[in-house]
Amino acid sequence: MSDRPVWQGKPRPIALALKGLALFLICAVVIFPFLSVVSTSLATKQQIDANGGYVLWPTSISFDAYRQIFDGTGVGRSIVISLGVTVVGTAFSLFCTVLAAYGLSRRNMLFQRGLLSFVLITLLFAPGMIPVYLMVKQMQMLDTYWALIIPSAVSAFNIVIVRGFIQAIPHELFDSARMDGAGEWRIFWSLVLPLSRAVIAVVGLFIAVGYWNNYFGPLLYLNDQTKWPLQLVMRSFVLQNHVTSNSSAQPGLAAPPAQSVQMALVVIATLPILCAYPFLTKHMSKGMLTGAIKG
Repeated sequence: MSDRPVWQGKPRPIALALKGLALFLICAVVIFPFLSVVSTSLATKQQIDANGGYVLWPTSISFDAYRQIFDGTGVGRSIVISLGVTVVGTAFSLFCTVLAAYGLSRRNMLFQRGLLSFVLITLLFAPGMIPVYLMVKQMQMLDTYWALIIPSAVSAFNIVIVRGFIQAIPHELFDSARMDGAGEWRIFWSLVLPLSRAVIAVVGLFIAVGYWNNYFGPLLYLNDQTKWPLQLVMRSFVLQNHVTSNSSAQPGLAAPPAQSVQMALVVIATLPILCAYPFLTKHMSKGMLTGAIKG
């Protein structure tokens, strides 16, 4: 009888078949809606009407929906705004999160337990919408992009995750660096940051997705529609069911159907995250398992 555990043994053919079937069904559930969104955004009005509103595979491709979106509707400006807020907000949030996590991970830091308790309390008692709005108003950040960045820049949950990762770094490395004359800033930049790339990549992805998908913050703090990010423009279109274009319509060309424009906006909003995710996959498994294995 083999001494190997059950999970290390060779699976039976029926088990392999069931695993393959389950994996196929999961992939189909994930890919089918995305394929329908992309196909509907490229379909013509005749194909959408013939298929009852949504198309799985278009027989002919039309870019009229994308052309109308970018033709004087302000969507291009909103994409730039969303990208700027996401990039600046992610960088600022990561800097504050990693710096706070490093400080709270040092045992000899002054008032470490009190500050850590203060951070953990925010996980249980959130400030709420009205106090945050009053704070933003008091700091005169209404109708500014800083109102979209600063209120959500630091998350106690992210600080705890990064702190746990930094605590797992062997203390001998810190002692060796101090013996070589390195100060706290040098240790932070040359030792902690390179060794924490996995957790920084994972937390950075979560932060970036949060900034990119945020629409309630702009709805609450921005009254100037020219400063609206992409998600708020999408929400406005869903409520109004049309995109207001400042360009003159070409004679003889019918406007694309509303379903195509809706799906085109979804594709545009999803594309940046899909492009960034493959570059972070190599860090995902290690970062997600932070704290699960102790050795």
